[in-house]
Amino acid sequence: MKIKELRTENYNYNLSDEKIAKYPLENRENSKILVYNSGKIKDKKFYNLPELLSENDLLVFNTTKVIQARLIFRKKTGAKIEIFCLEPNEPADYEQIFQTTKSCLWKCVVGNSKKWKKDTLVSDIQIYDNNIELCATVISTERDAKIIEFSWNNPNFTFAEILESAGVTPIPPYLNRESEESDKIRYQTIYSEQKGSVAAPTAGLHFTKEVINELGQKGIKTSNLVLHVGAGTFKPVKSETIAEHKMHTEHFIVTLKLIEDLISNLDNIVSVGTTSVRTLESLYWLGVKLNNNPSLTNFQIAQWEVYELTSELSAIKALTEIYNYMKDRNVNYFEAATQIIIVPGYHFKIVNKLITNFHQPKSTLLLLIAAFIGDDWQKVYEYALKNDFRFLSYGDSSILIP
Repeated sequence: MKIKELRTENYNYNLSDEKIAKYPLENRENSKILVYNSGKIKDKKFYNLPELLSENDLLVFNTTKVIQARLIFRKKTGAKIEIFCLEPNEPADYEQIFQTTKSCLWKCVVGNSKKWKKDTLVSDIQIYDNNIELCATVISTERDAKIIEFSWNNPNFTFAEILESAGVTPIPPYLNRESEESDKIRYQTIYSEQKGSVAAPTAGLHFTKEVINELGQKGIKTSNLVLHVGAGTFKPVKSETIAEHKMHTEHFIVTLKLIEDLISNLDNIVSVGTTSVRTLESLYWLGVKLNNNPSLTNFQIAQWEVYELTSELSAIKALTEIYNYMKDRNVNYFEAATQIIIVPGYHFKIVNKLITNFHQPKSTLLLLIAAFIGDDWQKVYEYALKNDFRFLSYGDSSILIP
């Protein structure tokens, strides 16, 4: 497969540290937005977004909420152990694990793990006027992570409350600074709802209530999905070719309303962020799999699967397969997982326009941009670098219209 032979170095550019936005602008909508439309480029302010869209456009937001995923423990020796909660293990469901009241298991990455052998770590935390003892114990070790049991001695509090009180905002490592109190608000979209992400869907960080209201006044429609963003989103492609890079798996939830909205507005789908892109494009291929196998039970897209599936199925037919599946079972929610990697050579099935930030060199996100607008990604990034755009999570925005 020639797609797998894509060389990582071809998707590299020089990003100096001074171009990386270490902090967000005070007013979200004052960020710059680069407008790429059929090869032409101009820059505007993000508050100009409503005038950059058409009245028949449908914006799709990812309403995942970032959790305070980093927990800091101190050993009696003084050694600092940082535990980064990646995804639920038991219960495996996000909603259920946040409601646990005694203990739960998480897949985690541990910082300074050499200093932590088999002993249980203990941290004294306070929620309101309650002193709580939070314990962490390693249950097992995987290749790149550990399964850790968290337990606490007050069943009146859920793990969601434990994290909210004791956890630290997991800002991206490339900011090269410690999380601050302000990050709790600014590293969160204003429309975030469902807890589960360890990284923000950063394209949404520019939206304000005023911008969203103005979109509505223009008649531009919106719809929501949930994809919980994993830490793998920051994982650089270190291999010479893309074939050797392993994508992380992310879980997503879509509603019957979203499927109806997509069917009604095909050819006018505006994805807010690459997380929404991955979800929307995965939906098409899940529809193909349902069409091929009506008794399908494994709702997961593997990394290279979409390049191996052959289908002439239209987008509306694929989405209708999911719609009928949900209606037949009288369910309003559809849960699935995706490991999809979108690289040059991929043919988009659902997404027509993309709102996104500027991404790291040699990242899978940059490869997705290159798949969406072709080699013009170089022109876009060169323009942004020369015209003082701010890069990465807290940086400026772009709207890409092929």
